[in-house]
Amino acid sequence: MTVVREAMITDPRVCNADATAQEAGEALARPEVRAVFVCDDGRLVGVVTRKTLVREVVATGRDPGATPLAEIAEEPHWTIEADMPVEQAFHFLEEHDAERVPVVDNGRLVGVLSRELLQRRLAEDEEPQQQV
Repeated sequence: MTVVREAMITDPRVCNADATAQEAGEALARPEVRAVFVCDDGRLVGVVTRKTLVREVVATGRDPGATPLAEIAEEPHWTIEADMPVEQAFHFLEEHDAERVPVVDNGRLVGVLSRELLQRRLAEDEEPQQQV
C-alpha cells in the first residue's frame, strides 16, 4: 500500500447536489453514517452532517423536503488527493486531527480516508521486528 487510493473507503455516502435535506437526513439517521458528501456531476461540492441539518434546516424552519443540498452543504475543511503517499496522508490526518477526509481525483470524489482504518492498514503492512 503506497498511495491513498489503495487505502481509502471506495463507496462513501453520496447525494446529488439537487437532492433534498430530507434525503440526507434519511441517510444520516443510520448511526454508522456521520456525513453525506454532496456531489454535482461527480465533483465534490460539500458535506452535510447532522449538525448542518439542524443549523441550516431545523433551526431556520426550512422545509427539509424542499431544501436542496446545494444550498446547505458545507465546504469540506480538507480533501486529499488519491495519489498522495499514504504516510504523508497519515501525517496530514494526525496534524489536523481529522478522523475522515474526502479523497478526490481532479476534483471528483473517489473515496474517503479514515484515520482509524489507515492506522490499521499501516500496522498490518509493517514487517515484524526480529528478536536479537
